[in-house]
Amino acid sequence: MIRTTPTTSGTPTTSDPADERLRRWRLVLGGGDADGTGRALTGTDAAVDGALTALYGRNPDGHDRDRDRAGRGRTAGLGASAPSVARWLGDIRTYFPASVVQVMQRDAIDRLGLAALLLEPEMLAAVEPDVHLVGTLLSLREAMPETTRETARAVVRKVVDDLEERLAARTRATLTGALDRSTRTARPRHRDIDWDRTIRANLKNYLPEHRTVVPERLVGHGRAARGVRKEVVLCVDQSGSMAASVVHAAVFGAVLASLRTIATRLVVFDTAVVDLTDRLDDPVDVLFGTRLGGGTDINRALAHCQAGITRPADTVVVLISDLYEGGVRGETLKRVAAMRDSGVGFVALLALSDEGTPAYDRDHAAALAALGVPAFACTPDLFPEVMAAALEKRPLPIPA
Repeated sequence: MIRTTPTTSGTPTTSDPADERLRRWRLVLGGGDADGTGRALTGTDAAVDGALTALYGRNPDGHDRDRDRAGRGRTAGLGASAPSVARWLGDIRTYFPASVVQVMQRDAIDRLGLAALLLEPEMLAAVEPDVHLVGTLLSLREAMPETTRETARAVVRKVVDDLEERLAARTRATLTGALDRSTRTARPRHRDIDWDRTIRANLKNYLPEHRTVVPERLVGHGRAARGVRKEVVLCVDQSGSMAASVVHAAVFGAVLASLRTIATRLVVFDTAVVDLTDRLDDPVDVLFGTRLGGGTDINRALAHCQAGITRPADTVVVLISDLYEGGVRGETLKRVAAMRDSGVGFVALLALSDEGTPAYDRDHAAALAALGVPAFACTPDLFPEVMAAALEKRPLPIPA
């Protein structure tokens, strides 16, 4: 296989361009009789090559691990002991940026079967926390010994805190603005005047001789109501393929719940339905209340959500699922149509993550689209805009 590697700091490079090219090709190709470079590695280059070979190198029989994954057995290059894996984790954090480390950790768990080692506290202390690692830890929760639980929670807490720091301020600002716009009034108090919109609305009244606009009509924001004005129901599929979406949904659920003018509910489901609304003040508690894996019964989950809706015109239901329905698809579609007819805003997200286009049930997505509910993948950065559009009942910003 062909490997990629970073340019390592502290490694001497030669002034000979041809020799430098050989060095780089040697790092990319990974060595062996067939690489054709004849180049030996030393110093940091050798250490980087060793870290890559441990994960992406060949089996002792000379076969490429990628080709052997679906066939014959393979031998892990990291060794069987936790200390050797912990050393390897330390090496890759030394030689690679965090984004690459996260990919390599993910590959190690997948290719070399290292998930069981994550149940050891010293291993968890050595890893680079990310959303995918959280998903793996949550799937191992039932097998996790008591000595590891607190370390696991600390890892999950770091990822959640990082996500909140990145996403919370923008989400609150975007949704607060959307709620304010929904109460726009033509008779605002002076401090509530939206001057940009007022000027645009009165441009026809511009007086050139005075170089001013006469504001015949004022546009402004109404005073925010003290009580709850909108309700949001996050209905999240917790099947194994939706792990990253569950993590992001927990964070966004906590952020939405912090807005006093939005009543937020969080429902997670597989073949069973669990309401985690009472845990929304702490996303980590939400995540440890989920159970990744299992089947999917979307109809049952939506029935639970529908039963709690008291103000349809002021409610938005966000279904986050790959739409592989294990329940009765026809009943699911009827339920979505009934909610839409009653005035409920309905959003269907195939994923809430940075992973790009997910695998999903295209027939089910097409059936939802026929009901006026387009299903699409959404990045965490886009989610505030999607929610703002749903709350204002305007077209959703669907990615091209």
